[in-house]
Amino acid sequence: MSEFPDSQMRRFVDSPLTIHHSPLTIYHSPLTIHHSRISIIIPNWNGAHHLPACLDSLQAQTFRDFEVIVADNGSHDDSRAVLARYPEVRVLTLGENRGFTGACNAGFRVARGQIQILLNNDTETHPAWLAEIVSAFERHPEVGLVAPKMLLFDRRDTFHTAGDSVTCDGLAHNRGVWQRDAGQYDHEVYVFSACGGSAAYRKIMLDEIGLLDDDFFFSFEDVDLAWRAQLAGWRCLYAPTAIVYHKLKASGGGATASYHDARNRIYTLVKNYPADLWRAHWREVVEAQVRIAGKALRAWRGEAARATLRGLLAGLAGIPKMRRKRRAIQAARRVETAYLERLMTPPYEIPV
Repeated sequence: MSEFPDSQMRRFVDSPLTIHHSPLTIYHSPLTIHHSRISIIIPNWNGAHHLPACLDSLQAQTFRDFEVIVADNGSHDDSRAVLARYPEVRVLTLGENRGFTGACNAGFRVARGQIQILLNNDTETHPAWLAEIVSAFERHPEVGLVAPKMLLFDRRDTFHTAGDSVTCDGLAHNRGVWQRDAGQYDHEVYVFSACGGSAAYRKIMLDEIGLLDDDFFFSFEDVDLAWRAQLAGWRCLYAPTAIVYHKLKASGGGATASYHDARNRIYTLVKNYPADLWRAHWREVVEAQVRIAGKALRAWRGEAARATLRGLLAGLAGIPKMRRKRRAIQAARRVETAYLERLMTPPYEIPV
């Protein structure tokens, strides 16, 4: 679940789609990626102090066939000077702050990779990170997105996320957040979503379901994309051997994040939450939103609380626009309710 403005990425692959109608199983034709280009897209906004650690770690990757695209949202710090030290990096100068979604989408549109990866500028990747992502896609043709193991940058034995989950009340969560890494998430499983701070996508899937929704600007754009992927029949795989370290909240937070979180939760629900799940879980969905509003009202003197209330109102105002988008998303649905409910209930994973 991404709540980090102006620092992330995405897109990927090609091969025809074949669907076998056995329960909960959708297969896509096999793909060999060893000699295919990978695109890594890094959104950046005034991230000069983060970029060296991120880019140096990419230079140390054991898998070498990739391109790096930095989409710069009109930075006014030393980002351009830092990037000049990395001539292998392709820099997209956007000239304005287009948000996380705008920067990522600009990168997707020029990316050439069959696998397209969003990566926060405030991350550092393990040398085998990219090789393990490529291996995961090669071994699992049904998978359209891969979620790496994300650990905290300054506490490398502690989780940021082991893939993201969505619960039946419609809320999104980082699996394992703040837990010590003691091997409890060292198994490959299907999960609901990949956190946009490090999320890998097949290009063929993105061509099918679309890019990030620019109406989101930032926050929950990764969950929205995962909903569209899941409904279209693609799987999300958690890859525990693909490790990335993240400076949690280094590039986002505060009142701006509170506003977008509140608004985009509603956007995501209206666009994606299926009617059959709504009939089964509508009380949980409504109660979750009421809890969020109630907590903000009780703390209304705080800037973040007031931003949450504005976001909720903006989300409600945006319902007609999101309903128009919903029609195409639900019409393209190819996944069974039982599969979604298994992902959305404990332990929020399905064995591969």
